[in-house]
Amino acid sequence: MSDSPSSIGDAAQSAQSVTLKQAMWYWLKLGFISFGGPAGQIAIMHHDLVDKKRWISEQRFLHALNYCMLLPGPEAQQLATYIGWLMHRTWGGVIAGGLFVLPSLFILIGLSWIYMAYGNLPQIAGVLYGIKPAVVAIVVFAAYRIGSRALKNAVLWGISALAFIAIAVFNIPFPYIVLGAGLIGYLGSRIAPSKFVTGGPHQSSSKHLAPAIIDDDTPTPLHARFSPRHMVRLITIGLILWAGVLGALIGFYGWQGTLTQIGWFFTKAALLTFGGAYAVLPYVYQGAVQTHGWLSPVQMIDGLALGETTPGPLIMVVAFVGFVGGWNHALASGDHLFLAGAVAASVATFFTFLPSFLFIFIGGPLVEATQGELKFTAPLTGITAAIVGVILNLAMFFAYHVVWPQGWHGSADWYSALCAVVALIALFRFKLGIIKLIGIFALAGLLHHLIF
Repeated sequence: MSDSPSSIGDAAQSAQSVTLKQAMWYWLKLGFISFGGPAGQIAIMHHDLVDKKRWISEQRFLHALNYCMLLPGPEAQQLATYIGWLMHRTWGGVIAGGLFVLPSLFILIGLSWIYMAYGNLPQIAGVLYGIKPAVVAIVVFAAYRIGSRALKNAVLWGISALAFIAIAVFNIPFPYIVLGAGLIGYLGSRIAPSKFVTGGPHQSSSKHLAPAIIDDDTPTPLHARFSPRHMVRLITIGLILWAGVLGALIGFYGWQGTLTQIGWFFTKAALLTFGGAYAVLPYVYQGAVQTHGWLSPVQMIDGLALGETTPGPLIMVVAFVGFVGGWNHALASGDHLFLAGAVAASVATFFTFLPSFLFIFIGGPLVEATQGELKFTAPLTGITAAIVGVILNLAMFFAYHVVWPQGWHGSADWYSALCAVVALIALFRFKLGIIKLIGIFALAGLLHHLIF
């Protein structure tokens, strides 16, 4: 394939058929409906951008997703950033990734304030109770949709099954599963290359759909091509942003100040989030609860529940941790509690997500350059297969905690189990949209609370 200036220009012009303003409205909507953790969020983007809007092809979507799975940080937010960057340059990525997070930040600030000021309101508990079974169905549906496209032969099915057993039975950490799947893919590209070919321009799993704006054979646009000078400039800008904000916090509050320590702590946490939020939660718990004393163990558990049932990545629990830490710190000094909590939540969010943007803007051009090269794509194909097994395990994990909230020794919540089955039928049989599904079950949860 030739990447002549004219073909690159045609690709850029094609991407512009969706304006930045149109894309911005979609990313904003996604920020408010991105329930279900990374699996649910990826499922929503896949349905909207691959199947419905045709902004990006199946192959390009999975290629980007596999890269994001390798990075520390929230993979769904990074995937949104990647697609936004690919379509509308750096500002497109900033808008896509930022709007993926900001609605969740504002919602969690509001819920954290209600939690700290008034306790758990029964009406909110009812809404969250109704959403949880829908989240289970969304994650199962995500495993089905990605698996039906990615598992094209017995070898890939085997990788998926091994990944499921590894994480469900042996509790092997996610990064090791990714590494193992990638290694199998690399060896497979040499031993049985036909088993790891994802398909060419005319072999896409979405061939029954209209051509995508960014299709399998669409040349990489000029801004997405690798440039050493551009990479150095991005690294410099990222370091200036990080050091500038942290330096300002040190200047105002000193190194031991709560906001400074929140910034430094979540900088380290951001670089340890391989395998998603669950992998880093023990580290956050240890630092925020045991080391710094920003919040109590019970508050941490409540914050995790809020993070699981609000839109945005689960790692947004850091906003709750920051808010409660800022609030509890202000209690001793008599400052404005809400303002102290909101600023601390914003600081925690900034330092958690800044690396994610840099990873995409710096590494994206390298990823785009590997398209069609089996020695690079085969490991990613193996990783995609493994991810299907991991997502299925996540669905079972959610289902267990929804149906048996007190564990096996407690009684089953048959109402939630029935709701999860109904939600699955609505998704598989009636193709109900994600936002409608969440709205219906949120209302059902509220009515259930009011009646019972």
